[in-house]
Amino acid sequence: MAKTTVLRDLLTGPSLARIIGAHSPLSARLGAEAQFDAVWASGLEISAVAGVPDANILSMSQVLQSAADIAAAVPVPVLADCDSGFGNVNNVVDMVQRYERAGIAGVCIEDKQFPKLNSFVSGNHDLTPVHDFVTKIIAATQTREDPDFVVVARIEALIAGAGMTEALRRAEAYAAAGADALLIHSKKSGPDEVYEFRKLFDGPIPLIVVPTTYNTVTTKDLQTAGFGAVIYANHALRGAIEAMQQVLAQIHQDGTTQYVESRIAPLKQVFDLQRVDAMLENQTRYEKLAEASLAQLEVSGRPQVTA
Repeated sequence: MAKTTVLRDLLTGPSLARIIGAHSPLSARLGAEAQFDAVWASGLEISAVAGVPDANILSMSQVLQSAADIAAAVPVPVLADCDSGFGNVNNVVDMVQRYERAGIAGVCIEDKQFPKLNSFVSGNHDLTPVHDFVTKIIAATQTREDPDFVVVARIEALIAGAGMTEALRRAEAYAAAGADALLIHSKKSGPDEVYEFRKLFDGPIPLIVVPTTYNTVTTKDLQTAGFGAVIYANHALRGAIEAMQQVLAQIHQDGTTQYVESRIAPLKQVFDLQRVDAMLENQTRYEKLAEASLAQLEVSGRPQVTA
């Protein structure tokens, strides 16, 4: 089954889809091995590992390359964070074409002005006019070649302080324009705001949440409330940063690595994640096939080409 179909089925299925943020093929593989249903190619994580703010500093090509590498590394579908579409409607058309060709299962675009700023950073979170964003949704859905390629519309009205009424107005417009799912974003410390939105929005498409700030909510809570998916958008990166800081500080303090060895992954685990055994098996297989091919030439009496 195509990954696009898998992602669509996950979002519309009876169970809450669990999606984990990633910034690299390695982090995506760890997420897949932890049995998450899908991977979120996180704009925040991809920007962070490049050492720049999540504010459209990286070009679309840079972000796409990271997402494509992630998609190629895992068997589960990848939903890509595409900010506000990297520009106007023409950029969105180009974006969808490139992301679909790269094997991404779906894209998520948000209704903020370009360049956007990470939702949890204090600053300008001006919303794009509804008409402009509806234009982007229609362009995205009509540009895709695979009808199962997922287009998610992310609503930032609650982040921008525009209120629940505006969030619902936008939700209805985006659903009518053909969005396959809506991501309702909130930075409150509790889930009441997204719960209220869930109760008030009666559209037919699934709702996705990102509980970064209201982190006590459980998947059982979200399933009961009627959400279609949850994205843990930045936790792999944050966990890695904390672990690396602690290990590096201890190595510097002790002047040796012997005291951290029990707390870090053995090299065998690294090699397993790199698929080293598969590489060596392939090498052996192809070398044997080459030997057999040359032996057949010798039996047939044909001259062999030598270097």
